Amino acid sequence: MGRSLILRLGVLLALAPAHAQAQVQVQGGVGAEGQSTVPPLAALVAAPASELRDVVERYAADRAVLLRRYDAPYSPERQRRMREFYQAWQARLRELDFDRLGVEGRIDYILLEHELRYQLALLDREERVFAETESLLPFARTILSLHDARRRHETIDPRAAADTLAGLLRAIDGAREAAAAVQRGTTSGTRTVASSDGAAKAADEERLRGYRSRVVAYRAAVIVDSLRQVLRRWNGFHAGYDPLFTWWTADPYRRVDSALVAYGRYIRRELAGIREGEPDPIIGDPIGAAGMAADLAHEMIAYSPQELIAIAERELAWCEAEMRKAAREMGFGDDWKAALEKVKTLHVAPGQQPALVRDLAYEAIAFVEERDLVTIPPLAKEVWRMEMMSPERQRVAPFFLGGEVIQVSFPTDGMTHEEKLMSMRGNNIHFSRATVHHELIPGHHLQGFMTSRYNTHRRVFATPFWTEGWALYWELLLWDLGFPSTPEDRIGMLFWRAHRAARIMFSLGVHLGTMTPEEAIELLVERVGHERANAEAEVRRSFIGTYPPLYQAAYMIGGLQIRALYKELVETGRMTARAFHDAILQGGRMPIEMVRARLMGELLPRDYTARWRFAGDP
Repeated sequence: MGRSLILRLGVLLALAPAHAQAQVQVQGGVGAEGQSTVPPLAALVAAPASELRDVVERYAADRAVLLRRYDAPYSPERQRRMREFYQAWQARLRELDFDRLGVEGRIDYILLEHELRYQLALLDREERVFAETESLLPFARTILSLHDARRRHETIDPRAAADTLAGLLRAIDGAREAAAAVQRGTTSGTRTVASSDGAAKAADEERLRGYRSRVVAYRAAVIVDSLRQVLRRWNGFHAGYDPLFTWWTADPYRRVDSALVAYGRYIRRELAGIREGEPDPIIGDPIGAAGMAADLAHEMIAYSPQELIAIAERELAWCEAEMRKAAREMGFGDDWKAALEKVKTLHVAPGQQPALVRDLAYEAIAFVEERDLVTIPPLAKEVWRMEMMSPERQRVAPFFLGGEVIQVSFPTDGMTHEEKLMSMRGNNIHFSRATVHHELIPGHHLQGFMTSRYNTHRRVFATPFWTEGWALYWELLLWDLGFPSTPEDRIGMLFWRAHRAARIMFSLGVHLGTMTPEEAIELLVERVGHERANAEAEVRRSFIGTYPPLYQAAYMIGGLQIRALYKELVETGRMTARAFHDAILQGGRMPIEMVRARLMGELLPRDYTARWRFAGDP
């Protein structure tokens, strides 16, 4: 039996007692010592409530139904209606007697005021984004107007609809010809005669800059796909149900649909540089300094992007120093990359990852409960589940994802040999030990369990600085409490901690235009120690997915905020660790600066803005 196999078996055997203990705690839906999974109800009845709970719930419900009604992105009608909605809510909110509100009510007032202001800023951003692509999409407003007319329940004229579709076809073909002409450096499709009109030249130069921007081109291609779906829903509503509509529009609709497909492919291939059969380049869509400032204000972060990058650099340097300490204990001197390479080889055999995840989950639960760090309802321990992640999903999410269901990454028999090795190395025992508690308990599963039961109205104020910050904070706290017992364990935790510091650097850098996605990949490979394929997947997920711009930075920044608050309230003896953590979970989702105000019982002023310098001056 090889040494590595003995080590892997030893880890599993060592974790078995915690597994057995946790199983006893949830046997038959009854906790240890006969504790019921139904909580005492008196505490729920007596819980302090916000005076604005119904107000926030009404806002959330009204907003949701309007977004279902005005469901076409970039529609001018949607823009107008949502702007009216947010401005009307701002006016109504100002009518409230703020001075009569208590701590909870003032927090909701300030959060709702910030939410309304931010949503209006996002509408402005959406308008700018759409305007930058309109030279490529001169037909977009026609498609959106068809959709809006259907939503207004207007009676359709089949012949007029066919004429509109025929005009759309000409507009799409014209847009493609114009794009090709500008790509060739000409104007109006003419190769030999240059325009003498200064205004026309300026317009062509502006269009040229737009066409040569891969960001704008990629955005336009995405919008073309969206417009095609909008038009498909419009056609599907009428076709087959209205005989005259079908008679008039079947042919022009089919041709427009094909033209949209072809034009979208053209933009991707010729303007964005995306080749079929090859992995898509990581292009991203930077929001710039102004967008970053608006997002940071919304999240109540009283630091500039440059200061946050400096904080991340400081944290990454600390991780590198600790990596070298662990490497020396493992016999690798200061070569932390060699030590990390060794840790990556310490994975379980194929088929054994679910057992490892199970035992690691119960180990973390036992560690937290033995130290009375947070209340873990017996039902929360009973209901979490495990699923395996598909090979396709692992290409963009190569590590675990969690919540009530932890999705486990590990090789399948259909992967290539290289993919199998990469997955096993990236999801080794010690990396996994640092991620299971992040995803389950006391991390995302416990978090979701509690927020679905306490102050549920605050889900509209959800922020990754609270959601991801909470799970990352537990990595910091468990480190401080000695959860990693070996240098290999410490390297596993340090890898993820360094990863989160690097996320701040590359996500803010790319959005500010000071770093490219390719440089972000190199940062993860060289300074964190990622496998290159995993680094590419992480960066791709950050910029091509649906994550908001500050999402990746929120892990460590939010974690540092909660840790600073822990030092302020727990380490000074003002709260116990359990009371502190329970209060955060029961308060609901919100920026951490508002968590601080809530736990300190502060009566905030109406015009409160972020001012907490939780990390000092970097």
